[in-house]
Amino acid sequence: MTFTKRVAAAFLPFVLLLPLPALAQESCTITAVPGQDEPEYARPDDPWIYRGTDIPIDEQWLFGELPNGVRYAVRENGVPPCQMSLRIAIDAGSIHETDEERGWAHLLEHLVFRESRYFGNGEAIPHFQRMGAALGYDTNATTSPTQTVYKLDLPNATRQSMDDSVRMFSGMVIDPVLSAENVALDVPIVLAERRERAGPARRVQETTTSTFFAGQRLGERMPIGTVETLQGATAEGVQAFHSRWYRPENAVVVLVGDADEEVLAATVERYFSDWEGEGPLTPTPDFGDPVAPAGADPDNPVGEVAVVVEPGLPRTLSYGIMRPWVQIVDNMEYNRRNLLLDVGAAIINRRLEQRAREGGSFLGASVGRDKVSRTVDGTFVTVAPNGEDWEAALADVRGVIADALRAPPSQGEIDQAVAGFDVAYTDFAEQSRIQAGSALADTVVGAVDIREAVASPETFLAMFHSLSERFTPEDVFAATQALFEGEVIRAVMLSPDGEGASEAALRAALERPAMANGDARQDAEAINFADLPPIGQPSMPTVREPLGVLDVEQLTFANGVRAMLFSRDNEPGRVTVRVRFGTGWRGIEDDEAVYAQLGQMALVSSGLGPLGQNEIDRVAAGSKLGFEFRIEDGAFVFQGLTRQEDLENQLYLFAAKLAMPRWDEAPVERAASAAAIGYDSFNRDPNGVLNRDLDWLLRDRDPRFATPTPAELQAATPEGFRRTWSRLLQQGPIEVAVFGDIDRDAAIAALSRTFGALPPRMVPSPDVVDRPMAFPAVGSGPVELLHAGDADQAAAVIAWPTGGGSQELPRSRKLDLLGQIISIRLLDGLRERAGAAYSPFVSSTWPLETESGGIIFAMAQVDPALVPVFFDMAETIVADLAESGPTDDELARVVEPVRLNIERGSTGHTFWLNQLQGSTIDPNRALYLRSLYSDYVNTTPAEIQLLAQQYLAARPGWRLSVLPENMESPPAAAGR
Repeated sequence: MTFTKRVAAAFLPFVLLLPLPALAQESCTITAVPGQDEPEYARPDDPWIYRGTDIPIDEQWLFGELPNGVRYAVRENGVPPCQMSLRIAIDAGSIHETDEERGWAHLLEHLVFRESRYFGNGEAIPHFQRMGAALGYDTNATTSPTQTVYKLDLPNATRQSMDDSVRMFSGMVIDPVLSAENVALDVPIVLAERRERAGPARRVQETTTSTFFAGQRLGERMPIGTVETLQGATAEGVQAFHSRWYRPENAVVVLVGDADEEVLAATVERYFSDWEGEGPLTPTPDFGDPVAPAGADPDNPVGEVAVVVEPGLPRTLSYGIMRPWVQIVDNMEYNRRNLLLDVGAAIINRRLEQRAREGGSFLGASVGRDKVSRTVDGTFVTVAPNGEDWEAALADVRGVIADALRAPPSQGEIDQAVAGFDVAYTDFAEQSRIQAGSALADTVVGAVDIREAVASPETFLAMFHSLSERFTPEDVFAATQALFEGEVIRAVMLSPDGEGASEAALRAALERPAMANGDARQDAEAINFADLPPIGQPSMPTVREPLGVLDVEQLTFANGVRAMLFSRDNEPGRVTVRVRFGTGWRGIEDDEAVYAQLGQMALVSSGLGPLGQNEIDRVAAGSKLGFEFRIEDGAFVFQGLTRQEDLENQLYLFAAKLAMPRWDEAPVERAASAAAIGYDSFNRDPNGVLNRDLDWLLRDRDPRFATPTPAELQAATPEGFRRTWSRLLQQGPIEVAVFGDIDRDAAIAALSRTFGALPPRMVPSPDVVDRPMAFPAVGSGPVELLHAGDADQAAAVIAWPTGGGSQELPRSRKLDLLGQIISIRLLDGLRERAGAAYSPFVSSTWPLETESGGIIFAMAQVDPALVPVFFDMAETIVADLAESGPTDDELARVVEPVRLNIERGSTGHTFWLNQLQGSTIDPNRALYLRSLYSDYVNTTPAEIQLLAQQYLAARPGWRLSVLPENMESPPAAAGR
């Protein structure tokens, strides 16, 4: 997330040389060959996605239409270099299913990867892994109510590999083998996925969907389907669904890559032109419209409401103002209306947040507009009450909304909201030339789904600037009123106990007139950073020297602060500031776990210097600033994404939090209340239990990692929070990393006025610095925990300790490969063969600050009866790897994606920041960066075998099972 420094330091003067294409990249752009790459059906003069709109055409895209109806979009893009991104979008999802077919669109998605025209059974995923495409990251598919999308991001694409991949993917989608045998193999996998996603969250989602979209197809068709319809799937039925909807007229192919657009277009035409549909085209079904009940009040048309009682889950409620979805013409005026609606919603959300911060009756609330699955154009309001009085919270939120509907906002509120959008859109435009091809492809697929055009970031920014100048209070007021007009209001409340919660009470609360409350209106003027108190006396660095890696510069200030600067202009307008300070989890005392959790929730919002959270919002208006906080094993971390013109202000926020922390009580009390309300939800399914207890158990029940109970949260005080974090903010070293598009001299000057001006730090005691991370002793397991959720859900974890420390950084990389090999074997055994688990997971961690604490663990969600099967399989895999090692093919399937991820990732500055963080204090990190590539690429099966022997086979795996408390009998014991 401290070792042998003198030896490592001797090597630092050498400059890092890595065989990474990102560092010394020869062009890999595939150029068009005359006579070969000449697309026949490209239409640059009449792109299909822009018909009927006045949105300026983005000429970087080339659009075409094949005679069979396939539409395509291609674009040359070299981010990352050599990558190809393919998307095949089928305009059919769960909403297109009949009642008997529910879940079949998603089942078909699985079957497409099973076997097809060019792939034998189970060959597709390993094939693309060998080419460097990681499962789930580079090779994936998604099924929504309205669309099924197949995705391939192929790194290191050549003309041949791109051509082959498009050909093979086309065969998968056009001609899958939908045999009875394959359906029988994939149905259990989909049922396992359904089981993993079952439980309270899905029940709430299903009730919400059926209530909000009552009477419409969307309300009855979740993509995952039902057990009955999935078990009833037949080869003939799935084939009929495929024939009906997988037609060229329903397909859009997007291909973005490091190749001339003629090459890309010709490739699409080559493999999709001969696709023929069977019989006449089936029309899209009528999705239905939201309808108010007969006799409803036209000014307050409350329709369907529902109450879901789920013990343990926090009380929440949401309601939607529903309007029919209407096919629009995506033009300039439509986007102006959208922007006005967004500004109106942003102003209300800011007011709601201010009221929650002041200790109101709700912990949080929000307003948002969404066009859902071409079914509803809705405005949705969500409320999280602070306690049991949901009626007071709802009335409070409705009062803020009623005030927004009573009178226009101030121009100052509009300007603050517009400034936030301006920063976001300006940043997007500045980043346009480094947009990843995968994101560009996804943008077109998304636009097709919602039936809108695409605009370049530069076009959208120019449009925003031309329109936002006309955003008057009257315009925003009219848009805000439109947000809350609709055909019908529908609502759902989630209650943990059912007390005071009924459909009648919820309906009555919504029908009751809202009393406007203008207390949350914000008319205060903006705050200027120049008016804030200085951190201290500015001090320039006493030492400026190369870090020894690339052209990273290391700075040392007289107060002990160290900094790293890395300037790269390939990401215009993007700068990451990461401040690592103190000792992280090592510095937290055994009785401070509650304040550790509250710190991650409330430390930032408790303010700094003269600024509370509301004032921080105002001072940041119009700036690109971030303020994230997290705790790592060896350091606390502040991080923000900014730009050069805002860099000094970003540094000021971080330095001021250390130099002059503010201790507002309301954020701490709000965080404690939210954590206490949510605590019981941990017990509702296996994942929740793992989120609550796994870290604590893997750390041998170290009290620092225990999730605080409601009683402990109730006993926590703002004074205890202040006492704990005052100490932690003052002690331990500071490293500031500034990476990205920076002016180095200006950055150094900004550092001198902020971090260089801090007072010297307190030195933590040696027992804090050297505190080890423990792992459960042999014989301390197995551990069995219970959950109160569904009886067919369980989770199993098996884990082994490894080690830690930066002097063994190369070893940690090879252990990561070992974990990935175990993962693909588990996936093959549990998912592909047995259908027992949808997504078994293996993780290898290796802390750099301590010589202990590293862990390899495997986890799967399974049927309770299959928990012993998981343990047996994991131990068998480990024993085999220790005895025989992995095959060459297995190693290639994990090494190649990692190798290519390094090459792709190294084009961005955050890749280098993640590798080098901590290097000013621990030189091993910079030293071993030079071997990053070879540590992975040159790993041999024998090395993996030796690691399996040393760390896994040498001791039994520690076991944890999470079982349903209402099981009739525990699963039979198995294994050692």
